[in-house]
Amino acid sequence: MFAQNANFLKKPVRIGVVGLVHTHVHWILGREKKGDIEIVGIAEPNRNLAERYTKQHGLSMNIVYTSIDEMLSKTQPDAVTAFNTIFGHLEVVEKCAPLGIHVMVEKPLAVSLDHARKMEALAKKHKILLLTNYETSWYGSNHEILKLAVKDKKLGDLRKIVVHDGHQGPIEIGCNPEFTDWLCDPKWNGGGAIIDFGCYGANLTTWLLKGQRPLSVQAVTQQIKPHLYPKVDDEATILITYPKTQAILQASWNWPFSRKDIEVYGSTGFAFADNGQDMRVRLEGEEHPRALKANSLSKPWDDPFSLLAALVNQEITLEPYDLSSLENNMIVVEILEAAVKSAKTSKVVVFKEKN
Repeated sequence: MFAQNANFLKKPVRIGVVGLVHTHVHWILGREKKGDIEIVGIAEPNRNLAERYTKQHGLSMNIVYTSIDEMLSKTQPDAVTAFNTIFGHLEVVEKCAPLGIHVMVEKPLAVSLDHARKMEALAKKHKILLLTNYETSWYGSNHEILKLAVKDKKLGDLRKIVVHDGHQGPIEIGCNPEFTDWLCDPKWNGGGAIIDFGCYGANLTTWLLKGQRPLSVQAVTQQIKPHLYPKVDDEATILITYPKTQAILQASWNWPFSRKDIEVYGSTGFAFADNGQDMRVRLEGEEHPRALKANSLSKPWDDPFSLLAALVNQEITLEPYDLSSLENNMIVVEILEAAVKSAKTSKVVVFKEKN
């Protein structure tokens, strides 16, 4: 009883928000107060953008600072969440890690493998958490597939994983220019749909395969709408081979509707997650697929910021190659960089064994 009361009285984890140009930032700005985190500072040089978002979410402009350094020195957060450009993730870790401040970035981890390796080295040297947030990490259906496929082994040996992610396009769905200006520039985002949506499938596949590195990666990209996206691809397909499994990642800014779904085929069954809850499963001996509803995840595994707070407070630990983990997302960046190279050269990229 005493332990429960002590836990209840824990102070909220102090969170700094770096950048407002990634519109996923509304996730934390508009989050209901659960008592586990407190936003103590925001670093955003675009005053107009900061005023719009703070007004929208009932926050004070008194916690907004023009630079990361100023925000960190004035507010001294326990952790920061990065909603700046993907290119900017390295700078966030460079400034936070030496101060012992934990970091959660919005997907993917980094714009390149070079950036990712520098971030990894800093995180390990200064012993900070370096997490990556994906919307699909909080889908109960994906966790039910992991249970079926990996923990209970009801699908047999995994043979093929097919992941579909995307929407009609960031401009078409009305993303604000502060977001699309960098999202559609390969310097700041690393690519177009291949990065923006290819990362989801790479993350889920690495998780389901318990951290296996690929044998090879091959990718094809297209610019179907060069008048809207002149600098980057808007359509991508990534084929990944493993010793006994293939993964096909379909990333698109051309779907007629938004989608984030996955199909997992084993030697004795399959499981599909059509969204965060709806599933279709067929196991050995069954004549037809069964429709299932996945349960919602329990706290703190149901929300990125609850998870961050629990990890900072050392209330939980992550399993190896967890969706949010650094080791998973290092492989994700390696896959994405190989996919971009393959698409440019029209060649298969063969992975070397890791020393």
